[in-house]
Amino acid sequence: MSSPKFPSLPVFLVDDEIQALQSFEITLRGGGINNIISCQDSENVIPILSEQEIGVILLDLWMPKVSGEEILSKVVQEFPEIPIIIITGVDKVETAVRCMKNGAFDYMVKPVEKGRLVTGVGLAIELRELRHENTLLKQRVLSKELEYPSAFSEIITENETMVSIFQYIEAIAKTSQPVLITGETGTGKELIARAIHNLGGHEGSFVPVNAAGLDDQIFADTLFGHRRGAFTGADTIRTGMVEQASNGTLFLDEIGDLTVTSQVKLLRLLQEHEYLPLGSDVPKRSNSRVIVATNQDIHALQKSGKFRKDLYYRLCTHHVHIPPLRERMDDLLILVEHFIFEASQELKKKQPSYPKELIILLGTYNFPGNIRELKSMIYDAMSNHKSGMLSMGIFKIALGLENWEVKKVREQKSLEKESSISFKESLPTLRQAEQLLVSEALKRSKGNQTIAAKMLGITRQALNRRLKKRK
Repeated sequence: MSSPKFPSLPVFLVDDEIQALQSFEITLRGGGINNIISCQDSENVIPILSEQEIGVILLDLWMPKVSGEEILSKVVQEFPEIPIIIITGVDKVETAVRCMKNGAFDYMVKPVEKGRLVTGVGLAIELRELRHENTLLKQRVLSKELEYPSAFSEIITENETMVSIFQYIEAIAKTSQPVLITGETGTGKELIARAIHNLGGHEGSFVPVNAAGLDDQIFADTLFGHRRGAFTGADTIRTGMVEQASNGTLFLDEIGDLTVTSQVKLLRLLQEHEYLPLGSDVPKRSNSRVIVATNQDIHALQKSGKFRKDLYYRLCTHHVHIPPLRERMDDLLILVEHFIFEASQELKKKQPSYPKELIILLGTYNFPGNIRELKSMIYDAMSNHKSGMLSMGIFKIALGLENWEVKKVREQKSLEKESSISFKESLPTLRQAEQLLVSEALKRSKGNQTIAAKMLGITRQALNRRLKKRK
């Protein structure tokens, strides 16, 4: 399989010397940058830019016919989104300052050191990608529509926040930069990662790796592989996950658990696109897209020194945060119906109906396990289902309704937000307070007296007596 083009938009080399063009191209290809076009005649530069979208321009300053400074001025005016790196054989400070003031991204003097050239072009590529993403994001926000809705077909939602996340993903999917996905356990981080991979148009595979519990050697061996004889027991060559993700996507889950040593190895992979298999002194290059995820507060880990700052900032170029289910309860109904249908298909059972109280009941729950927990509840209920309507009993057991323990989380949440019952200058009487509590319970249970009584810790009959007194 041929290597994919990187970057997606070509690097445009402009120089009147054929030897210089060949040298630049060899250096860039050695650094993993293989989407390159060249131009030796400066008069053809603007016509080429008018016909083809370009990522980065490497521009010689001193050329016959049209000078580099003239081309710089025209490109900045007509194609301001393209970063331009000036390369010249004349080392004059005033010329460099003038070019930078006129809009050049960088300025290099021949002969250019190979590492300097590759790094400079790499930074320019990142800038071009970010500019392109910003343009796409503006278009998505204004249109409020998805260009590729089928890419998100596995994620069941009608929530506006989720749709805005999808719009952001569409804007960043084709770039080469890493993506950090955060969110609580069970929110669907791997589904988001797969959507990014599918939208990116990669030829290679999606390769997931769970980093939780991996020590430094196992982490390096898993990702980078090893040569024969690298350590005791290494009797054969092992291909690492990075190589398996060639031309595709490497997804590292639970990166918040990585040791500092492993973080250094990951940082090298992200920055240099290089890695060393265990037992080898010859680095290998990687062209895989890296997506990472964690359910921990990565910002807090970075603040406490448990997560390297340089790695944190490298990963935060693109950050997707998935909200927990309790913040998108408008999706509860379609998720319940989807999982009932899915479970009935897998278990080969007739799809049952469900009590209307079920959605109200589930709506009072915090769901610490998020969508994964909801799915497990429904599959458990479907496994025990015989015929007719889906039983509420399994859900009541799962929610701990015998003692209404599910409301403990609600009580904690009420401390964080302003309560709907507030006391100002004077306290209410016990009778008034009771009426307020009953009203609030009925409001939260959407008028369902059975659920309201459970919230209040009383029987349905006791609630009825209190309601009759109010009339």
